[in-house]
Amino acid sequence: MRATTTAQQHEVLVLGAGYAGLSAAIQLAARTRRRGNLRVTLVNPYETFTERLRLHMTATGQETAAMSIPELLDGTGARFVQGWVTAVDAEAKTVRIDDDRVLRYDTLVYGLGGVADTTAVPGVDDHAYTLDGPEGAALLADRLARLGRGTVVVGGSGLTGVEAAAEIAERYPELQVVLLGRREPGASLHPKAKAHLDAALARLGVRVRSGVEVVKVLPDGVELADGSGIPAGAVLWTSGTRVPPLAAAAGLTVDERGRVVTDGALRSVSHPDVYAVGDAAAVRQGYGVLHGTCQSGMPTGVHAALSILRVLGGKEPKPFRFGYYHTPVSLGRNDAVVQFTHPDDSPRRIVLTGKRAAKYKEAVSAAPWPTFARMKKMPASGAFWPHGGRYTRTRSAK
Repeated sequence: MRATTTAQQHEVLVLGAGYAGLSAAIQLAARTRRRGNLRVTLVNPYETFTERLRLHMTATGQETAAMSIPELLDGTGARFVQGWVTAVDAEAKTVRIDDDRVLRYDTLVYGLGGVADTTAVPGVDDHAYTLDGPEGAALLADRLARLGRGTVVVGGSGLTGVEAAAEIAERYPELQVVLLGRREPGASLHPKAKAHLDAALARLGVRVRSGVEVVKVLPDGVELADGSGIPAGAVLWTSGTRVPPLAAAAGLTVDERGRVVTDGALRSVSHPDVYAVGDAAAVRQGYGVLHGTCQSGMPTGVHAALSILRVLGGKEPKPFRFGYYHTPVSLGRNDAVVQFTHPDDSPRRIVLTGKRAAKYKEAVSAAPWPTFARMKKMPASGAFWPHGGRYTRTRSAK
């Protein structure tokens, strides 16, 4: 099939409508909606925005707000294409959608972020649930609702595993929730924050086993490295992430985890007409490579948009600078811990806990919607400061 384009237009194609991709599309389209020579197209498999921050709620049968991506784009001039990205040709500058459509680009924003790594441990792909998207969360919700009494194993003691374990234990007190991981939950937090997290898990009846390694997931439980096993009616896998192999297959330079290696302006080091954002990008700062969160993802999307505008205006893009601000962790609906951090994500002594932290976490989770609304109203020369994190902004797109 022939790739489609519009004459005299610079085509910007954004792949993935997560926090980073949606930020890039809205920011870029809103700033250029009065120009006739640039078109922004956003591609995503779902028409509804997936709130990854709330998938542990979906997995326990709780309703969350449905946000329509076309409605979020309304008024910006950007168009939405629903479909799965099945191939990227970085030399021909084309993207194949659902294997039967081809879109051409002049500039690509690559935001196909990470998913749970279901390949490293045998049996995970066949027998474990994940929180990668609404379908997986809904499948787990259905299983939990039908499980009755029994055991649920959460593999992975990172913050996603902690939030999921707490949510399941609170929602289904008749179930025994077992949280497994190599490290202790909250190991990176300040001692005060970790103590509150530990107490909350104990209060909810979550059985924590750290220093263990799952070597196989079975239809009815997990097998550990020491030869023992834990029977379970459901296994939720939150240990490790991977990214789609599309970037590597396209010939883009990637790191050992398959993320696109970028320069200081978030451009691919091998293909400068490709910008990588969010979990899909290996963005190096002075303290290391960014780890994927909404907090850092949205600023990468915004910065990519501003960099594109500077390049199209004949200027050099400015370097991306970001520092972390906080780590909010929900512990059920009425409890949480918020760890405030230094820019390198190391913990400060300032910590919120309990209901105050839960309200703070809820406010942070709701922040993208008013933020997107503000983006849509941005004048072409306006400045923008994304919610959460410390982002060194550029003052003008011109």
